[in-house]
Amino acid sequence: MPVLVDTSVWIDYFRNGTHAEKLDSLIDKNLIVINDLILAELVPSLKVRRAEKVISLLYQIKWLALDIQWKELIELQVKCLKKGVNGIGIPDLIIAQNAMQNGCVLYSHDDHFKKMKDIISLQLIS
Repeated sequence: MPVLVDTSVWIDYFRNGTHAEKLDSLIDKNLIVINDLILAELVPSLKVRRAEKVISLLYQIKWLALDIQWKELIELQVKCLKKGVNGIGIPDLIIAQNAMQNGCVLYSHDDHFKKMKDIISLQLIS
């Protein structure tokens, strides 16, 4: 099953590699995917650091098209709010929606996804 790797995992990987072994394993198994939202969150700071090789490698990862279903996002947010899960931003909802639409497991260190997973049937790697 493909694994959509969230920005939080990439940032950890680039900074200190606390969970590098897990991500390296997913990379070696060719299971990871990415989308434009995650790239938009990562690439600007990499460009400032002139990490062109890293940027090039990120763009070689299998890419998932974003098919944003706004009414569905609204309903996802409503479900979260009804369960007392507040403060989830639209980017996180889009990433969750993209993972679910494409039958992916989401790999993230962001607590928002952990709070959402049971509410919206999101599959996560812990």
